[in-house]
Amino acid sequence: MKATVHVTLKPGVLDPQGQTIQRASEAIGFTRIADVRQGKFFEVEVATDGDLEAARTELERFASEVLANPVIEDYRIEFPAAGTCDQ
Repeated sequence: MKATVHVTLKPGVLDPQGQTIQRASEAIGFTRIADVRQGKFFEVEVATDGDLEAARTELERFASEVLANPVIEDYRIEFPAAGTCDQ
């Protein structure tokens, strides 16, 4: 089963890379770009071995312990045609 994991900084956490991109966008003529927040995107193939719930649980743990820093980042897991799991 393929899933995607989106990792973003929590609201209120400074985003120097996003700020740099926003300032650069102004310098090259994009005057309506008011704010940019950067993040990460992962495509993960998960072996279900017939146990979809165990696969989802393992991916949830993987996202929270490996892909995201829970102190400063949130993550969202998307499964094709099955909805999302936000954290």
